[in-house]
Amino acid sequence: MSAAFHISNFVKKGEVEHKILIVDDEPDILKLLTYNFEKEGYQVFGASNGSDAIAIALKVVPDVVFLDVMLPDIDGIEVCELLRKQPVLNSTYIIFLSARGEDYSQVAGYRAGGDDYIVKPIRLRVLMHKVKALFDRGVDSIDPKQNSKVRIDPERFSIQKDGKESIIPKKEFELLSFLMSTPDKVFRRKEILASVWGDPKISDRTIDVHVRKLREKFGAGIIRTVKGVGYRYMG
Repeated sequence: MSAAFHISNFVKKGEVEHKILIVDDEPDILKLLTYNFEKEGYQVFGASNGSDAIAIALKVVPDVVFLDVMLPDIDGIEVCELLRKQPVLNSTYIIFLSARGEDYSQVAGYRAGGDDYIVKPIRLRVLMHKVKALFDRGVDSIDPKQNSKVRIDPERFSIQKDGKESIIPKKEFELLSFLMSTPDKVFRRKEILASVWGDPKISDRTIDVHVRKLREKFGAGIIRTVKGVGYRYMG
């Protein structure tokens, strides 16, 4: 691996130490994010290219990956696709951090299996709180089989998971209910759009946005992206 490969100390700072992988070829960004996340007690790993990122991810199985799009060897979209093919990384939350803010770049990120896409410059405080919110929701300890604990209430448009009830927007509820109708079946995008939105010609981005919101609320492992096909509920 290159000299840019960095691993923080493995000293536990708390009862549970969450693992974050930062992939960016800008040393200043790597240094800034590493410093701030380590200060908050996270275990931080860093890579400046796609090859190192894949190797590190497979070795340490991070809870969250921050992934730049423009990397010197393999671009971030392809890295995301490769990571999503690894079963051991099924529960890893992938967030793109990129200077490329065009719609087509963001759509490509979601289609590759990304869970979120943040356009640089980075708003550090917001980013730190976003990660804290993810961990507070249990992104680090997702077992796909545990999603069988999810229960739906069609009259209240509510979801119950682990004894907690959440009232969610109608379309998010309808999307999750549709995917849950046949656990582990892969639903194609056009099928989802036709059944949930009633129009298969609506932009795919509509699904991506709603899936991202559901993952933020109920855990990254609740819905799995099947590249080039669609989505499935991990029941």
